[in-house]
Amino acid sequence: MPYAADIYYYAYHPEDAERLPIVLIHGAGGNHLHWPIQVRRLSGYRVYALDLPGHGKSKGHGLHRVSDYTEQVLAWMDEVNLPKAALAGHSMGGAIALNLGIQYPERVLGSVLVGAGAHYPVNATFLENTAHETTFQSTVEFLASWAFNLGANSELVKAAQKQMLEIRPSVLHGDFVACDAFDARECLTEIEHPTRVICGSVDRLMPVKHSQYLANQIPSAELEIIPEAGHMVMIEKPEQFAAVLAEFLERI
Repeated sequence: MPYAADIYYYAYHPEDAERLPIVLIHGAGGNHLHWPIQVRRLSGYRVYALDLPGHGKSKGHGLHRVSDYTEQVLAWMDEVNLPKAALAGHSMGGAIALNLGIQYPERVLGSVLVGAGAHYPVNATFLENTAHETTFQSTVEFLASWAFNLGANSELVKAAQKQMLEIRPSVLHGDFVACDAFDARECLTEIEHPTRVICGSVDRLMPVKHSQYLANQIPSAELEIIPEAGHMVMIEKPEQFAAVLAEFLERI
C-alpha cells in the first residue's frame, strides 16, 4: 500500500508523467472510496485519491484546522514529487483545495469544488453529538441519510453510513470543528486558476446557494448543478460527475 507523508493514497497511472495529475480530497469523516471508480480511474489522467490523516487507511490522528490539513496535503505532494496538480475537493476537501489554492497558488493547476462553500457553519448539535460515543452512531446515521437525495438507492446510503461509522468519533468531531472555523470569503477574488464548482441540485447539507456564491465570487469559476443529486453527488451520479470533471480537465 502506498504511503507518503503519513498519508495513504490510491494512484492511477502515477508513473505516466505525460498525464495531467489530479488529486482527490475527500470530505469530513470520509476516505478515498468516497470517489467512485469512474473518478479514481478517470481515463487519460494521473489520478491520486487520498485518505487524510486519521481517515481510512492513513495513520495518525485527525486534525482540527483546514490549514493543518492543507499543510499535510502539501507535504504529501512534495514527497510524491508533484510540483503542481489539479485538485478536486468534496465538502471539507473543497475547503482544503480552496485554502491550498489561496495560500500556494503556484502549486495548483485548477480546482474542482464539490458540494463546497466559502465557509462551513456547522450546526451546534452536530458538534456536540459527534464528540460523544453515546450519540455518535445516531448522528452519523442522520448525516449519511441527509447527504443523499431522497430518492437515492438505499444501498448507497447504508454503505455511506457503514463507512462513516468506522471512523473514530474524535476524528469526525475534529473535522466538523475544522469546517466550522473555516472562512475564505474575503480571499475568493484572489483565485486566478481555472475553477469548476459542482453541486447536486438537492444538496441538503451544503445547499446550492453556497456553490452559487463560490461561482459568483471566484473570477474564473463556472458552476455545474447536477439534477436529482444530493451532497454525495459524485456517488449518486458517477458517470455524469466523471464527464463534467473530464470536460473541465481537458481545458487546463
